[in-house]
Amino acid sequence: MIHLETKVKLPFLWGKTAFKKDCWNQVNLIVGPNGSGKTLLAEELAKFFKKAGYQVDFLRSDRYEQESSLAVIKENAAVREKIESVISNMFGKSIRFEQLSDGSYVPIVENKTRGVEYNLREGECHGLKEILKLLVALYSHKKGCLIVDEPELHLHPQFQQFFMNEIRRTAEKEPSRVFFLITHSPYFIDLRFPEDLIGVVVCHVNRVPTHIENLDEKDEILFRKFLPRFNTYHKQFFFSDNQIFVEGYTDQQMFTNLLCCIEDNVGSAGTGIIDVGGKDELGVFFKVCTLLGTDGRIITDLDSLFCGKLRDMICEDERPQNWLEKQYEKQLPFFASLFSDKEIESKINLEKLIIRLERFLTAIGKHICSIDSKISLEVDLFVEKVKALCDKYEKPETLDTFKTVILMGVLDLNKELERMLPVSLAQTIVPVINLFRLILAASEAARVYILPKGCIEHFYTQNKVYYMPVSAKDRLFHAEFEFMINCTPQRLRKNYPTLVSILHRACLREV
Repeated sequence: MIHLETKVKLPFLWGKTAFKKDCWNQVNLIVGPNGSGKTLLAEELAKFFKKAGYQVDFLRSDRYEQESSLAVIKENAAVREKIESVISNMFGKSIRFEQLSDGSYVPIVENKTRGVEYNLREGECHGLKEILKLLVALYSHKKGCLIVDEPELHLHPQFQQFFMNEIRRTAEKEPSRVFFLITHSPYFIDLRFPEDLIGVVVCHVNRVPTHIENLDEKDEILFRKFLPRFNTYHKQFFFSDNQIFVEGYTDQQMFTNLLCCIEDNVGSAGTGIIDVGGKDELGVFFKVCTLLGTDGRIITDLDSLFCGKLRDMICEDERPQNWLEKQYEKQLPFFASLFSDKEIESKINLEKLIIRLERFLTAIGKHICSIDSKISLEVDLFVEKVKALCDKYEKPETLDTFKTVILMGVLDLNKELERMLPVSLAQTIVPVINLFRLILAASEAARVYILPKGCIEHFYTQNKVYYMPVSAKDRLFHAEFEFMINCTPQRLRKNYPTLVSILHRACLREV
């Protein structure tokens, strides 16, 4: 860890807010969308490191000139031998210098496989030229600070990974060196340990860059388990303020196809829908976005309300609480009908609202299990689903699926349920619906959008899906997907109005 207090002001980009950061890793990443000031920030950081006594080398993205690199290779035998070895392994080629009659040297590349030689200055091989410049900059200095703007230029993904590994090796051997990579490539987001996150600076359009200054023990444990599952596809969110995270591939495909329904002025341009591979992973991405100060959005199934990391993260987030405090006076009569005076005095938060909702749902669910008479086709189907869960599990009331099914039944069959429930339970139907709406709105304050019908399959139009859990998901999805890809935007809006509305709100950018 390197302690160097930095303070950068760029009013035309960030207004009056200054970027401040005191702790740096040996290897640091500056990421973010185009036009967010990454290079300008790096230029200012270079001044701080120079002032602190570091020799700073800035390899810019417009590095057309290669003469200085070739001079180092020609004059420095150690660097030349090291680079020749690397180039030979990567490309199956070697470099030698041929002296001309005027005393100057021409770099000649030999293709060992084909037995062909060509002038490097005249040959195509942009990747070879680029890796030469990068390796010369990396190997020719034993101390100081190296800043590389867009190291991914002209490099195949595997060569990007190779260069990042070389930076890692060099940093281990030369602890006095510091590296900054300004990148748009996920292959340079090489996060092996939780502390690597401290070296990430995220630039944003029209607001000050953000970063993590330190991690507490709880966060370190969380990320240590998570990082091995953090793949190249997931890393897209480092380069955009407009990413939406969903649980699985069906959600990802559905919402990606619905993006054409969103007007560009809302913020769909540059929006990416990222499948994180599981409900609990959503909680981790929410945490990463919160710590890094990025505007992460999440669209999730209804059962996320009742268990898992995401629920915990939302309840810990200050934004829902701030929203609820603004609603306090308006909602006070409703709160008074649900909570004691003591509970109200101690502040009504999102966690309390969800727990109260769970209590109502559990009571309704227990009664539903005791119903034997036939009522109607829709109600009978709901009762059968609830009873199946009660028969299968010893304590169904502890299951997120059980509470989700009860809530779905209340939302769909509220009038029928009011007639078949005891008066005391029937009187909770309306409070349950109002509680749910309030919880949805509070969650949206944290940019978490909950599917009100349960999961994505309940919005399908080609097959009717009832309650959770849903079977034959792949078959149902492919039927729906075939329908969607043949629809116009107008028809998509007509067939999926709720999903389009959710996506529209998720695409809205923070002001």
